[in-house]
Amino acid sequence: MIKIRLKRMGAKKRPSYRIIVADSRSPRDGRFIENLGNYDPLAEPAQVKINHERASYWFSVGAQPTDTVRSIMVREGVLTQSGKLKQPPVAAAATETTAA
Repeated sequence: MIKIRLKRMGAKKRPSYRIIVADSRSPRDGRFIENLGNYDPLAEPAQVKINHERASYWFSVGAQPTDTVRSIMVREGVLTQSGKLKQPPVAAAATETTAA
């Protein structure tokens, strides 16, 4: 099974995380398939950078987020509360320009 999860980076007592796609059998900080973004919980407010396009691709092929990643993606607007994908605002802007 493919999981979207956090990989711990940073120094001792100063964690930062990468949001990655990995096989569920690989270790937490081990081999991964793709890096989707970053999460820095120590910044005020917490800084999150996610590639929405690639995240939606991985959800479409069946990747399952961990609980923490799901809550981060809901906060960032990638997912809805029910776990469904939200349409990115870029797609809405592209349809407006083609209609004009």
